Amino acid sequence: MADAYIYDTVRTPRGKGKPDGSLHEVPPIELATQVLEAMRDRNDLDTSLVEDVVLGCVSPVGEQGADIARVAAINAGYAQTTAGVQINRFCASGLEATNMAAAKVISGEADLTIGGGVESMSRVPMGADGGAWAMDPAVAFEAYFAPQGIGADLIATKYGFSRDDVDAYAVESHKRAAKAREEGRFANSIVPVKDVMGNVLLKEDETIRPTTNMQALGGLKASFEAIGTGMPGFDAVALLRYPEVEKVNHVHHAGNSSGIVDGAGAILIGNKGMGDTLGMKPRARIKGMASIGSEPTIMLTGPSYVTEKLLKKLGMEAGDIDLYELNEAFASVVLRMMQALDIPHEKMNVNGGAIAMGHPLGATGAMILGTVLDELERTDKETALITLCIGAGMGTATVIERV
Repeated sequence: MADAYIYDTVRTPRGKGKPDGSLHEVPPIELATQVLEAMRDRNDLDTSLVEDVVLGCVSPVGEQGADIARVAAINAGYAQTTAGVQINRFCASGLEATNMAAAKVISGEADLTIGGGVESMSRVPMGADGGAWAMDPAVAFEAYFAPQGIGADLIATKYGFSRDDVDAYAVESHKRAAKAREEGRFANSIVPVKDVMGNVLLKEDETIRPTTNMQALGGLKASFEAIGTGMPGFDAVALLRYPEVEKVNHVHHAGNSSGIVDGAGAILIGNKGMGDTLGMKPRARIKGMASIGSEPTIMLTGPSYVTEKLLKKLGMEAGDIDLYELNEAFASVVLRMMQALDIPHEKMNVNGGAIAMGHPLGATGAMILGTVLDELERTDKETALITLCIGAGMGTATVIERV
């Protein structure tokens, strides 16, 4: 089997996922198109050599429906021989898409692929695609369904994270992201989003708040207490699954959870022979990848389990990884993974994360892979692990190493 190498990564800035956000006027097809165009143009890429484009998209309906990956490739002027497929593994869709694109190279099915993702949360609301898991009472009953926020608060309760703990983590996320932006650490991968006239709409992540502090966050009301303790009473469902927990402590709110944003990202992946043909030097090798299922009510504990699974497959230990990038869906998710695997904060999300910059569901996995690769190069480190928690209780992870 061939090695899969990463040759380039690009992403849009993340725009606030509301009608007043800078990217609201941009349809999701255009977000995906612009990252594909940027990938082509900055690498002088012969697109007839790109065999498949795999894009994650968590709400593939309406403007994001109809296999947005293939349509974006057409819209970006790629050769008609470039195939495209959209996939959905909830919040890990962008990383899963990248892993699928890499798997095509490793297996020999393709020599050059693009993985990535897109989500316009301001135009296609989260949950717009429905689904039996939450919508069918019989299915929800059997799965002990509770929304993700309840799971995040349950993690905090079960593993001992206070309101101050999660707020302090959120403050640090904004500080790190602001410093990274100020120092230009994201500049290598970000491509500005333009309107139909070619005017730049957004060139930097929109939701970073450098002045965020404990006092400001302390004034925010817990977001999930009402649905937990009132109607429909999801705390009671969670406690049926976790009877050792006396009461769910509701600590998460908008300030220590991932922001709703718009964005897209792409990763160029190929084998060594294709890189030689194109005269491109690989930046990293995909060393390994894995996915796992985890308990679906608490839902968000998958990252530590999939990390253990992948490291075991690779004959590695947690300390062998130089940098970790875990999507900050909620502060307790990251705190729990650091606790479970004894990962120092100095190795985790060193440039901030989704609490500061937002989580464009289908794109985030590809975006954070690019972020940590840039950081490996900036700091002359070797190995990184990228992972995300996932709806319905799963985890996906990828290990990359510089070459």
